[in-house]
Amino acid sequence: MAGKPVHVEIPAQDTAQSRDFWGSLFGWKFEAYEGSPSEYHMTRFDEQTRGAIYVPDGASQGMRVYFDVDDVNAASARVRELGGEMGDVMPVPSMGWFSIGKDPAGNDFGLWQNDPSASMPE
Repeated sequence: MAGKPVHVEIPAQDTAQSRDFWGSLFGWKFEAYEGSPSEYHMTRFDEQTRGAIYVPDGASQGMRVYFDVDDVNAASARVRELGGEMGDVMPVPSMGWFSIGKDPAGNDFGLWQNDPSASMPE
């Protein structure tokens, strides 16, 4: 599919905290990537799509990936429970709902819920 992410790197100074956050939020399992010159923990989304949490060397620009969820409000609440931050849920009329937030390491990400009936609040 066009635009499907195949790898996402998430920089974090505290990789244990980041792995706990993302693993608890989405059920991801991480394994240390042997042979990397720095701390690097990989996860597999499917046979072709992977992600990683790593300690950046220097100033990181962060990352942002939008993740599909069934219920953006419930997922936003879960993010907050796990120590992250989420902004308000906003509509994209006739398409869906999104919210932008940060994980505990300060990385930007978004949540997306498809909903063709989404409309602007009155």
